[in-house]
Amino acid sequence: MRILCLVADGFGVGEAPDASKYGDRGCNTLAHVAEAVGGIRLPALQRLGLGNLGDFRGLAKTDSPLALTARLTERSEGKDTTTGHWEIAGAVTEVPLALFPNGFPDGLVEHFVREAAIPGVLGNKAASGTQIIEELGEESIRTGKPILYTSADSVFQIAAHETVFGLERLYKICEVARRITLPLNIGRVIARPFVGEKKGQFKRTERRKDYSIAPPPNCLDILQAHGVEVCSVGKIDDIFNCRGITLSRHTGNNADSLKASLDLLIKNRNHDAFIFANLIDFDMIYGHRRDPRGYAKALADLDAFLPQLLAELSPADCLVLTSDHGCDPTFRGTDHTREFVPMLAYCAGFPGKDLGVRDSFADISASLLNAFGIVQSNIQTSGVSFLPCKPKN
Repeated sequence: MRILCLVADGFGVGEAPDASKYGDRGCNTLAHVAEAVGGIRLPALQRLGLGNLGDFRGLAKTDSPLALTARLTERSEGKDTTTGHWEIAGAVTEVPLALFPNGFPDGLVEHFVREAAIPGVLGNKAASGTQIIEELGEESIRTGKPILYTSADSVFQIAAHETVFGLERLYKICEVARRITLPLNIGRVIARPFVGEKKGQFKRTERRKDYSIAPPPNCLDILQAHGVEVCSVGKIDDIFNCRGITLSRHTGNNADSLKASLDLLIKNRNHDAFIFANLIDFDMIYGHRRDPRGYAKALADLDAFLPQLLAELSPADCLVLTSDHGCDPTFRGTDHTREFVPMLAYCAGFPGKDLGVRDSFADISASLLNAFGIVQSNIQTSGVSFLPCKPKN
């Protein structure tokens, strides 16, 4: 049995019941993207049943979807990439990760500068990554000071020029930052390398690297312990600190991640395998940068690739498409949005149907364990399975 879970990073389908708590009332990533482009055409996703999850211009509903369809509610506190992925894997975060909307405390910054042996930092504020690099990139190159910033996520982000500052040096100071921020419960330290010589030319590269805090016990550990090949694609290995992962393909964009996912499906034709893939472009390139047209194009590209993935699946296999949070490119600000996320589970062996609204992203982890016939675990109660239990031989 092979199960592929594609996480379209930052793909929401309407405000969550507690959206007002996060200042996100009125957000709806898919509906607003579809409206911004005058209607969206996604034939493969429409056949799976994506249109049944709401009212999305250009996307029709169907009485006979190919997939099990649902809107998933996040139980974890926050709207963070890390906690969203952890909940998909069965670990619900009761205590939110630390946020620093006004920048990091002076004492922490001074400690980091001293331990990293750098001349100082620039920025130290909540900001869009592309904007703050544009603002401070020239000064960073001139002074040798990396750029420090955060966002609505629990992140300690460090940007520096790939060649002037040095990529390996950037990674090393991020390792220092990870060590000294652990007591503060900051979700991720992120290395953000960029290139370019002056303002107007700066561009972030795909050699980003995330340093996450250790995840709680989750279904990746359990699957691996039961002999299932656990393969990660994209930044999944960073989010889970490589724990519970047998094989990693650290891709940096949607196209490469989709190709790697197909390749891993093919390579595991004769094995029990779970392939966990993150599609980063929706969030990083289009959601945060407020580009609904680019977002719509990325969805169309995913839709065009899906038939290749579906054709590779046997009746025993399953493809799950979901997300970790919303990132409405038409909403105010540049941050994530607290939304329902889609769940489309295509299992060639049985028909699709509408499952309504589910109480947790962790229903996916419970379904994985059930589908692989793992009926005893310490996290299965975090969610409720929507897939039948695999019969024992």
